[in-house]
Amino acid sequence: MISALNRLVDLVEKHLTEEFDVGGLAAALGTTEYHLRRMFSSLAGMPLSEYVRRRRMTVAAADVVRGEDDLLSIAVRHGYGSTEAFGRAFRAVHGASPADVRRDGGPLRTQPHLRFHLTVEGSIPMDTRLVDRPAFRLVGHAARVPLIHQGINPHIQRHITALPQEEHARLKSLGDAEPGGLLQVCDDVEPDAAEGSELTYLHGVALTRDTPVPDDLDAIEVPAGMWAVFRTSGPHPQALQTAWAATATEWFPSNPWRLRPGPSIVAILERADDFSTATCELWLPVEPS
Repeated sequence: MISALNRLVDLVEKHLTEEFDVGGLAAALGTTEYHLRRMFSSLAGMPLSEYVRRRRMTVAAADVVRGEDDLLSIAVRHGYGSTEAFGRAFRAVHGASPADVRRDGGPLRTQPHLRFHLTVEGSIPMDTRLVDRPAFRLVGHAARVPLIHQGINPHIQRHITALPQEEHARLKSLGDAEPGGLLQVCDDVEPDAAEGSELTYLHGVALTRDTPVPDDLDAIEVPAGMWAVFRTSGPHPQALQTAWAATATEWFPSNPWRLRPGPSIVAILERADDFSTATCELWLPVEPS
């Protein structure tokens, strides 16, 4: 995977001013575009699309400062059809317009050329199991919320607390499949997993395909497949988020599995009354790499 990510970075540099085929590269490297984008986002700390934009504007800034060409020529050279579109992208990265930077020489925010390296870590074993599950349903109350990588997501928190207490008990009584108990489900996550991008969050339970779904509940159909299940314990949600990040930095590079499209599921096994600590299982859909 480290080699594949560096090949991807090289492809970005080669085609900075034009569109390039991420899916074709992924296929040539024996993986999928979905997995490649998810791993890039997790390890680089930014979506691939954001890295491309920052690199384009880093290179474009040198042309702007040199002042040898007009701004329209520079915009077209870097893949933009107008000075307005180029200016918006330029300001989003550098915090100033091309005209201001040409006049003042800055400010400039440089995005260095990324290189990924394998670091020997893994001193703390990850408590993991692989589960082959038949098709099932995730059923509960769903909402569209923005993705937040660190800390408690207030949008999800409001969604959960808005449910009456008796509804939590009702949902729990409906569950008849693994993973058991009340579940926190994230679905429709963009491959780049950009902070602030929207996803579907469902608070509910797992049902077998034969169990009827109550009319007042939302349902996500989950096809049969393999799941990697990571057990975490400690401060919540920090321990869970740390484990989630470690799947990208440690587990996937060390194991012959890759992410496949599908929901990620968190099952709360035990928790403190104030939810300050918890023991959880993180379920991620995987396939052989």
